[in-house]
Amino acid sequence: MRQRSKRAQEGMTLIEVLVALLILTVGLLGAAAIQLNALKYTDSSRMTSQASFIAYDMMDRIRANSGADYTITPPTSGNLNVARDQDLFDFTSNIVSSLGATATGTIALNQRVYTITITWDDSRAANTNMRRSFVLTSRATVDPVSAP
Repeated sequence: MRQRSKRAQEGMTLIEVLVALLILTVGLLGAAAIQLNALKYTDSSRMTSQASFIAYDMMDRIRANSGADYTITPPTSGNLNVARDQDLFDFTSNIVSSLGATATGTIALNQRVYTITITWDDSRAANTNMRRSFVLTSRATVDPVSAP
């Protein structure tokens, strides 16, 4: 058997420790970047879901009060005595409270087909000045039955 030299390495050198630390740091920074992206996209998904809930809620209100004109400009305050005015006020206030102050909503009617459009700022997820929209189109009333 050979004898060990007195200068044989016992343990790690400082350079090996620094290289290992560098690799660990790069890995942790990558994990942090992935976590930040996940948070951004989760927020964007939440906003899309909120827009969907608000649009479907408004469509249900239109169907419940089918005789009213919902294409008017929404009032600036609620009116519990007039269902349409209260519905439109709730629609706009839900949009602003859920999607931000710059979010908007419109209701259009074309041949008994309502189109509800909700638009909001989604620049946080896209890292650009980007606006997203959710559009719901639905017939609110049943076609009249014609006699033969």
